[in-house]
Amino acid sequence: MKSNYDVVILGAGHNGLVAASYLGRAGLSVLLLEKNDYIGGATTSQKVFPDYDARLSRYSYLVSLFPEQIIRDLGLKLELRRRASASFTPYATSGQHRGLLLSNVDEEVSRQSMVELTGSTAEFEQMRKFYHLSRVFAEQAWDTMLQPLVTKAEFKRRFDGDDISREAWRSLAEEPLGLAIERYLQNDLVRGLVLTDAKIGIFTHPHDASLAQNRCFLYHLIGNKTGEWKVPVGGMGAVASELEKAARKVGATMLTDVRLRALHLNGKKHEVEFEAAGNTETIEARFLLVNFGRNVLAKFTKRPYQPDATDEGSVFKINMLLQRLPKLKAEKYSAREAFCGTFHSDEGYNQMTLSYEQALQGRLPDRTPCEVYCHTLTDDSVLAPELRENGYHTMTLFGIDAPWSLFARANAIMRKEAEKKFLASMNQWLEESLQDCLATAADGSLCIESKSPVDIEDSLGMYHGNIFQDAPTWPFATSKQQARSWGVETEYENVFFCGSSALRGGAVSGIPGHNAAKKVLSVKS
Repeated sequence: MKSNYDVVILGAGHNGLVAASYLGRAGLSVLLLEKNDYIGGATTSQKVFPDYDARLSRYSYLVSLFPEQIIRDLGLKLELRRRASASFTPYATSGQHRGLLLSNVDEEVSRQSMVELTGSTAEFEQMRKFYHLSRVFAEQAWDTMLQPLVTKAEFKRRFDGDDISREAWRSLAEEPLGLAIERYLQNDLVRGLVLTDAKIGIFTHPHDASLAQNRCFLYHLIGNKTGEWKVPVGGMGAVASELEKAARKVGATMLTDVRLRALHLNGKKHEVEFEAAGNTETIEARFLLVNFGRNVLAKFTKRPYQPDATDEGSVFKINMLLQRLPKLKAEKYSAREAFCGTFHSDEGYNQMTLSYEQALQGRLPDRTPCEVYCHTLTDDSVLAPELRENGYHTMTLFGIDAPWSLFARANAIMRKEAEKKFLASMNQWLEESLQDCLATAADGSLCIESKSPVDIEDSLGMYHGNIFQDAPTWPFATSKQQARSWGVETEYENVFFCGSSALRGGAVSGIPGHNAAKKVLSVKS
């Protein structure tokens, strides 16, 4: 390790690795400092349950927003595999259990399932029209994500071509998303299915005047112009591993188990003081890239941090190892069909209005909306051969309307209560409970791990457990200061965000890592 680098990157998550790879390829010396004992941050696969050789994608688990351009530029060997089912939403009517199955490979399956729910093809056609708006938006937005920000006025002009484009702009960028959902769709279950993409990770509702729900929705629907979420073969750890290889190949140096002590941001040169391997080190760098939240940077610079109300995280994560898949009450569908896509529970439109209001009052909702998916039904390589042969599976539950504020005072107690409620939400649709299907550790405990927003903040530094670090941002500039910038700038000279805190950050995308590298190279030249 040298005492002076061109660039020091604080945090070796996937965005830091993307930035390091681009900068190393440009001939700059790069040092990455990581507080954890592993590389990859939230893009990690870990043996969560030590008695079993199963590598779970612990925090993030699906990929949509990672640009193919970055994969090509860095020569990454990644396989992102399509899920056969897009989603499965169970429901009960007249005492019978049924399900809405939307397929990724057979549109007729989706159409007939919608007819069974609604009685005609009208709602299916309306849903197609609604989602066409996001495709129109994606066509205009996606290629700009790896370019400097344009003004809102310039961006809006891209939608002046025809009535559909103008409708896409109005519905997704100007008015609360709930208005468009209610304008296009009539069925409560279908409305709720659409709304979930606007709520994942943040605490919001359909008619939120801040339009945080619109921004969240767009980030779930514009990825690579299709919005399809795919399974990384080998788990999220495969993504981090490929990026680590790319960064090391171009000479990046990486240290783990680092305890950052102080940042001295002195204009032309910056100093980073830290502890590693029992030693205190001070490294000097011309450029400093920050791959953690604005809240953490404020702490080290002793500056006040003023988050927006929309920045609060709202997530409850449960990782599970199952010895078998549970049977469904909706006998028409197999567990494989239901769980290889996204399984939705208690996510009706009116139900989520109620759960939001109850959480806003400071209590866990009576019925907790959540969604589940099973990685191993699309990619079983994350399991050891003997586990695959014996029918084991990994399963991930993502709960919504579970804001940080509910857990802040008594995290352990509330985590346990929330876990019970989310499992109960799932069990209402199953012939056998998830608990009965869980693998058992050597000490007799069940193979289940729950994480609240407080736990996520403690582990990853994400402000109040927000998986985007801050509320998602628009893909265009919203102020004169942002226009023509890369969206990574801070108030300090040559100090840039390279992670989710950057504009257009959030999710597994590599976009802010790419943009921070471009900013450094533009300044250096």
